[in-house]
Amino acid sequence: MTPAIAVTGASGRIGGAVARRLAGAGVSQLLLGRDPARLPALPGAVKAPPASYADAEAMRAAVDGAGTLFLVSAHENPDRVRGHKTAVDAALAAGVERIVYVSFLGASPDATFTFARDHWHTEQYIRSTGVRHTFLRDGFYQAAFPAMAGEDGVIRGPAGDGHVSAVAHDDVADAAAAVLLAELEDHDGHDGATYDLTGPAALSLAEIARELSRATGRTVTYVPETREEAYASRERFRAEPWQVEGWISSYEAMANGELAEVSDAVPRLTGRPATAFADFLRENPDSHRHLAG
Repeated sequence: MTPAIAVTGASGRIGGAVARRLAGAGVSQLLLGRDPARLPALPGAVKAPPASYADAEAMRAAVDGAGTLFLVSAHENPDRVRGHKTAVDAALAAGVERIVYVSFLGASPDATFTFARDHWHTEQYIRSTGVRHTFLRDGFYQAAFPAMAGEDGVIRGPAGDGHVSAVAHDDVADAAAAVLLAELEDHDGHDGATYDLTGPAALSLAEIARELSRATGRTVTYVPETREEAYASRERFRAEPWQVEGWISSYEAMANGELAEVSDAVPRLTGRPATAFADFLRENPDSHRHLAG
């Protein structure tokens, strides 16, 4: 029997979508999550015992028997890199031989977007272990932009006239499934590869607002902010300083051109074009229904 693929975050949007694609291909899986009750019931899939990345013993038990680990990055938190390292160590101790990690576009130690730095440090750690690996550097998710508009239909942030090559969740899931399934078909050409997963074009926030206007029938606009204005407008959320810095630096990364790269990795891996933002909005009306008013 082919060693199972352990899929983390299998109750989430990316992990769950990948798990469904692997099930459709008849692949045996271990589905991981903190709450097994939320994991999907899929043919050929076994729900692993509950585990969080920071719990080494639980992670080792959860991935036992898996040959490959599909590692979806943890939600942003100050100890995210430490949790990733613990999860990687636990997986290797359990006998995992390959890790496919969901990273972020432009990951680097000095990325403007502070959360992207976590991904670089995680990538470096995975490399240092010598385990076979593939990194999927996703761009911003297209689904995030409708949520960026406030109740007044305005997107605010210090992005200037910068551009972003946002990607659809389904495109990421299809690309990830292609990478995971390739080895089962005796292809190992993805070992050591890093793929930038983006949409087919880089759009400014003004262009994104116009697409949202077309989709919702309501005027959505983009208002550039200074860094100081951005901090002031987010005070009402009473979020932790590291979280607010992450939010604001994401816009600044757009302004700096760090999120504008357009890659052909999605069509190369999936055999179809990457989803345009306008198409995403048309195919996912629930993503912007709150803006229609």
